[in-house]
Amino acid sequence: MGNHKLRLSIAVGNYDRMRPLVDGDVQIDGVDPVFMLQEPEEIFFRAFRHADYDICELSLSSYSVKTAAGTSPYTAVPVFPSRAFRHTAIYVRTDRGIEKPEDLKGKRIGVPEYQLTANVWVRLFLEEEYGVKASDVTWVRGGYEDPTRVEKIALNLPGNVRIEDAPEGETISSLLAAGKIDAVIGPRAPSCFDQGHPQVRYLFEDPHKTAADWYSRTKLFPIMHTLGVRKTLADEHPWLPGALVKAFEKSKALALTRLSETGATKVTLPFVEDQLRAARELMGFDFWPYGFAENERTIDRFLAQHHAEGLSNRRLQPHELFHPASLESFKI
Repeated sequence: MGNHKLRLSIAVGNYDRMRPLVDGDVQIDGVDPVFMLQEPEEIFFRAFRHADYDICELSLSSYSVKTAAGTSPYTAVPVFPSRAFRHTAIYVRTDRGIEKPEDLKGKRIGVPEYQLTANVWVRLFLEEEYGVKASDVTWVRGGYEDPTRVEKIALNLPGNVRIEDAPEGETISSLLAAGKIDAVIGPRAPSCFDQGHPQVRYLFEDPHKTAADWYSRTKLFPIMHTLGVRKTLADEHPWLPGALVKAFEKSKALALTRLSETGATKVTLPFVEDQLRAARELMGFDFWPYGFAENERTIDRFLAQHHAEGLSNRRLQPHELFHPASLESFKI
C-alpha cells in the first residue's frame, strides 16, 4: 500500500504566511500538495469560472455572492490569507475640489469591478463614517490597465445605483490620468498614481493614521480573501477542512516568528520591528487571526453590507460560509 496521501492542487498568493507550507516546513496531514503561486485576479477568475483548483484563495465578496445563490463549487475554512485596511484604496483628482470623503458625492468614480471585496469595505466606511452612499455617485467600470477586464460575476444591483462601462478601449487608469473621471476605488493603485501623476493623490492625507483610528473605534481588520476547498473533496474527506485550518495556522505562526527575529531581518524593509510593535500595540498580539470565533463579527459586518448593496441575494450568516467541521478548532 505505502503512504497514499491526497495529491491536491492549492492556489494561493506568494505571501510570507504561506512560505512554510510551500517550502515544506509545515505539512498538511494526509495531503501531498501541489502549490501554485498566482495573483488573486488569476486565481479568482479560474476558480469562479471553472473551479480549476482543489483548494484556493477566494475573494470574500465573490464567494459570498455564490454562496447566497447556492452556486459555489467551494466551501470555505476560516483561514484568511489576505486582509488589508482599505483607506489607501481611494485615489482622487486634485483639481475637482475633493478635499474630504463627503466631496465624493455627485462624482464619477472608476472601479475595476463593483463587487470586489476591497470596494465593499470602502463603501461600508464611506457610508458609515461620512454618509456617502453608493447611490450618491456614478460608478464607471473598467480594467485598471487592460480594457477587456470583465466583472466576474453577474450583479443585480438596486435601481438607484448607477454603473456605466468605461468607453471602448479605455482603462480606468487612463480615464483618471486624463481627468475623464474624478476618482478611482480599488485594491491596487492605478498606474498613473504609481507614476506620480501630479493631479492624482490619495483621498486621505494620511491613510495609515485614518485606518488606525477607524480600527481603534470599530475593531474591524477587513478580510479580503478566505480559503476554499472543493465541496466534493470536503464531503469525501471529512478530515480535510480541519487539517487545512491546522496547517495554515501553523504556517502563519511560523511566518510571524520569523518576522519578529530582527537580528537579521527577513523582509526587505527597514524598521520592520517598529511596524510589528505598532501593529501589536494597536491590534493585540495575534493581529491577523484565523479561526471562526475570532472573525465572526468582522464577517458579519461584511455580509450585512454585502446584502444591503444587493450583491448577495439573501442575508448570509457568517457560519454559512464555512464547512461545519472547520468552525471549531481544537486547543492544546
